Amino acid sequence: QVQLVESGGGLVQPGGSLTLNCTTVGRTYSTYALGWFRQAPGKEREFVAVVNWSGKTTHYSDSVKGRFAISRDNAKNTVYLQMNSLKPEDTAVYYCAAGSLFSPYAGSYDYWGQGTQVTVSS
Repeated sequence: QVQLVESGGGLVQPGGSLTLNCTTVGRTYSTYALGWFRQAPGKEREFVAVVNWSGKTTHYSDSVKGRFAISRDNAKNTVYLQMNSLKPEDTAVYYCAAGSLFSPYAGSYDYWGQGTQVTVSS
């Protein structure tokens, strides 16, 4: 069993930065790919970024490529999402997820956190 707890959300002005953290608890954490997804009001959950088990391979959605960076520290059981140059359209609830596949598809993930709100507004 893997449990995921997100933190770091909040209110930020357009152009600002924010870092999300997701700490996992579970013996098999190091073998899982870890992804970030987001869901805005009235919209479907969408893929943001994923990092493989070793941290050496990453993949991003086109909407965040070049602005966001995903990384992980297996010693701390934590995955990070560094978000820069934030835009109002980045406003959403952000979820981290763990799964056995390196995938941009939500259905590939077995475990989900409760989500953390990110609001980009002046």
